[in-house]
Amino acid sequence: MEAVRKVFRDNLDSAYAEGMSYGMIGYCVPHSVYPAGYHCDPKQPLPYAGMASQKNHMSLYLMCVYGNDGDNDLYRWFTAAWKKTGKKLDMGKACVRFKKVDDLALDVIAELLRKTPAKAYIAHYEAAIQNNAANAAKRKAARAKAKAPVKKKLAAKARKK
Repeated sequence: MEAVRKVFRDNLDSAYAEGMSYGMIGYCVPHSVYPAGYHCDPKQPLPYAGMASQKNHMSLYLMCVYGNDGDNDLYRWFTAAWKKTGKKLDMGKACVRFKKVDDLALDVIAELLRKTPAKAYIAHYEAAIQNNAANAAKRKAARAKAKAPVKKKLAAKARKK
């Protein structure tokens, strides 16, 4: 993991801070840069990345590639660049799992870190939050619209009785 930390330290924007978060080594946008903090817990700084050693594997959590099931341009770039290396990518939405450091495309990770300075990551994060809020409002409106005919039918039945 020390090799991965070195990649982070050598390529990460100086606005990020390294520390322990969620029981692992983490990198975040501190409150001095982004006072709003993490929307789930504003007392916490905005998480950017983390690395952890699990029982059967190690993990990198790369929040900048998280999102929208491939609608994220950075996610598409990351997965395509990784594929070009010939290394297997074992990835969830933002979690890259690996058994040994040699399994990682460290050059792709380094480039990803350079591509996401704190300002760009904050913009991506805020856009995702707004997009999620807009989608939630659309889902709520659709549910209300779907329930309206049912309510009318129930009201009509009640009047007939």
